[in-house]
Amino acid sequence: MADAQVIPLRPEDRRRPAPEPAEPGWEEAVTEVLAFARRRLLGDYEVDEFGFDQELTDEVFLRLLRPFYEKWFRVEAIGTHHVPADRGALVVANHSGTLPWDALMTTVALHDHHPASRHLRMLGADLVFRTPVLGALARKAGHTLACNPDAERLLTSGELVGVWPEGFKGIGKPFKDRYKLQRFGRGGFVSAALRTGVPIVPCAIVGAEEIYPKLGDIKPLARLLGVPYFPVTPLFPHFGPLGAVPLPSKWYIEFGEPIETTDYPEGAADDPMLVFGISDQVRETIQHTLYRLLAQRTNVFLG
Repeated sequence: MADAQVIPLRPEDRRRPAPEPAEPGWEEAVTEVLAFARRRLLGDYEVDEFGFDQELTDEVFLRLLRPFYEKWFRVEAIGTHHVPADRGALVVANHSGTLPWDALMTTVALHDHHPASRHLRMLGADLVFRTPVLGALARKAGHTLACNPDAERLLTSGELVGVWPEGFKGIGKPFKDRYKLQRFGRGGFVSAALRTGVPIVPCAIVGAEEIYPKLGDIKPLARLLGVPYFPVTPLFPHFGPLGAVPLPSKWYIEFGEPIETTDYPEGAADDPMLVFGISDQVRETIQHTLYRLLAQRTNVFLG
């Protein structure tokens, strides 16, 4: 057998780098989109008893929110390990920002940065579910009305539930009162946690107060539209739709150590003084965390 011919390498061949593995191309992306559309058209997907559509949430809602989280607000999630990975828990956070971007960014933080990629099932005001389109989308994203029966069903089934006890008082407060927690209501969230024996995880959010600095409120217009307030900010309504673009403040979302509820006696959820005490403890924990994060922040937009 003749020896194989050896062809010497040319200098340009020696300098040529090895080819890198090909990344998924547009063909694969188009195939995935078409497969997703086909499943939607054929009804080949599942929803739970609350209407939660996990595939739609992961493939559409979270994908739309992720650029705001990563590029616009540049959110840093701290202490996600404090959130349980495999059982029910109640995340309680401060509320601010005129529009509920803080709730949406917390959802992304827990899905993308928690070791278990947890979905946050938020409790919303009845206004959300009365609003056409918005109510249906909220149900698809796994959220439900802020009432104890729904909260307890979710917690008992091992879900991660989010609540913003300040409600419209927090999200619609004027800019001069930024990062000052409003009243937490009657502590219904504490009763739900006590009845189901799940931990309460305090959550402090810094950055949302600056996205739409609320300088005023056009109350007659708010009453006409049936909303809690009609905000006036430096850019809205003067610049129309452009004024609805949130300012790119730097965000921090910190999850604190959980407050366990399993050691309380049976019937503790019906003790108003105990419920108020735990609610106040959660509120003070969040407020102190906000002050600490604010003291560490050097610039509203740079962090």
